[in-house]
Amino acid sequence: MHDFSGRRFLFLLGSTRAGGNTEALAQQAAAQLPFGVEQHWVRLAEMRLPEFTDVRHDGDGSYPPPTGQARTLLDATLEATDLVIASPLYWYSLSTPAKHYLDHWSGWMRVPGVDFRARMAGRTLWGVTALAGTDHSDADPLVGTLAKTARHMRMTFRGVLLASATRPGQLTTDEDAALRAKTFFTP
Repeated sequence: MHDFSGRRFLFLLGSTRAGGNTEALAQQAAAQLPFGVEQHWVRLAEMRLPEFTDVRHDGDGSYPPPTGQARTLLDATLEATDLVIASPLYWYSLSTPAKHYLDHWSGWMRVPGVDFRARMAGRTLWGVTALAGTDHSDADPLVGTLAKTARHMRMTFRGVLLASATRPGQLTTDEDAALRAKTFFTP
């Protein structure tokens, strides 16, 4: 049995609609975590993040500390030991809310005193996605984005739980995904 003591999972729901197949798949996997493992769920589409502006080459390249919901999301990110980006596959990649969240990482790395990249090192990044069709290689760009993000941040990447489902509720027909969800968070 894997030791989950002290682990804090942050589930970042990237869909633009609630109750979709990706969210259902993430919930199936999360239900397998041992009792007492902290889970925090955030619906990214409901977070009012400011538009991301690249100011790395302006002045000293630093960013101001985030405020409002951006600060709430930064704090939740830094408190988590495990981050689960649950994004449906949109045009072969992450959804807009999920990508927008990762864009803010670029700024957070440059906020004086936050030490975002150093503090993220050693944490674990997971992905969950549902895609139309059965060719899971269509999700390769999404998987690659998460894998490269983890590598850049010196995080451990534990892969992406994939399911084939298009319409809401269709996840129930992917029995293989349901089986994979039962063991996704275990070694």
